[in-house]
Amino acid sequence: MNILELLKQSENKTIEFKRDLSSPANVVRTIIAFANTAGGTLVIGIEDKSHYIIGVSEPHKLEEQIANLISDSIFPILIPEIDVISWKNAYLLAIRVFPSSGRPHYVKKHGLNEGTYIRVGSTNRRADNEIIKELQRIVRNESFDAQPMPELSSEAIDFRAASEQFKAMRKLAQRDLETLEIVTTYQGKKVPTIAGVLLFSKAKEKYFPDAWIQAGRFKGTDKSKIIDSVTLKGFLVEALTDAFSFVEKHAMQRIQIEGLRHQKTWDIPINAVREALINAVVHADYSQQGSPIRIAIFDDRIEIDNPGLLRFGLTISDIKGGISKLRNPVIGRIFHAIGLIERWGSGIQRILSSCYEGGFPEPKLEEIATHFRVTIFTTREKNKSYVDVINQHILDFLDQHNEGSTTAKIAAEIHLSTRATRTRLVGLINLGLITELAFSEKDPNKLYFIKAS
Repeated sequence: MNILELLKQSENKTIEFKRDLSSPANVVRTIIAFANTAGGTLVIGIEDKSHYIIGVSEPHKLEEQIANLISDSIFPILIPEIDVISWKNAYLLAIRVFPSSGRPHYVKKHGLNEGTYIRVGSTNRRADNEIIKELQRIVRNESFDAQPMPELSSEAIDFRAASEQFKAMRKLAQRDLETLEIVTTYQGKKVPTIAGVLLFSKAKEKYFPDAWIQAGRFKGTDKSKIIDSVTLKGFLVEALTDAFSFVEKHAMQRIQIEGLRHQKTWDIPINAVREALINAVVHADYSQQGSPIRIAIFDDRIEIDNPGLLRFGLTISDIKGGISKLRNPVIGRIFHAIGLIERWGSGIQRILSSCYEGGFPEPKLEEIATHFRVTIFTTREKNKSYVDVINQHILDFLDQHNEGSTTAKIAAEIHLSTRATRTRLVGLINLGLITELAFSEKDPNKLYFIKAS
């Protein structure tokens, strides 16, 4: 375990810091949340707010206490890695938890329904009944959208509507409904799957009243004044097409002149918006209630929210790197068959590439409560004036010194006083470009690093 790389980061979905074991219940919840979500490391001996290194006394005794706490408090049994790590003249305890194949884990004395936790951002959240069911489906390698709906017959699928969506790619035959898992066999009877009902059934609204898309255009940069809105409750593929048309209606265009001809080009990363909309429909958690897919258009950005967190086991870094796990593989397969998805797992990377190639800032990807949001910024990036020549010199110097550097060494490198250097370092910390490691606020050997992404 590279403790230095760990300490350089802020608390997030897979990292948490604790000063000590004074709140064992919180430690237990964090370990459970890590195991149920994407894994993570809990480091004890770090002040969680200031990030100062406090260290722990009697580390091996504390290691035994934590091992007993985990054994006594968590069910099913969970065995994380617990390591005593020395950092300069202090000892830290690192508890490394892996995504568990035995999830959902929960606080033994509270039971499954009240004691199951997941990780959302840098916080632990008690899982509701639908999230617990999703954790159980993951263990069984099942998906929500592939489940049969035995209360309906195969006639619930509107074959004409389905054929209309496929006609650009191929002619749809009745036997294709089973191949694509729009229909499945349940106890000897042909019934639709949840994916089939969501995409091609007029019964969708009865069984999934929140499987629709809401779009709005707001004046300015907040939701205080709405200019236009639309509610799209038809078949999901049609709703997706109409949602994209709504975005195009409110998107800015500019005229680009080439020789004697001119053509209209989008002044927003339109392809990124298209990919984000498709992603929202494919990855939405349709088991959630009261949460449609939402599109909010502001003067400076477009926010696309879908119900459901990232698929358990994934982080933001994973999906930026091209790792993908479909929450709704049947819907994903159908979208691929009708030409809406070109390559598996490429959606987020295509969003990032589209913004980068158009000169727009990197989109913001985040989990909020029970939703996943993609924010696409619609104002092109300008030069970052706060990174002047001296600040850039500091960043380049720290980039070459992965082990960190002190104020004095940085001051000598940029030929400024330690006081002036410290002021610049504080400014770069506030901008989120660098981070520090220290035993206290006045630690003379405080180390600075490029902030981990």
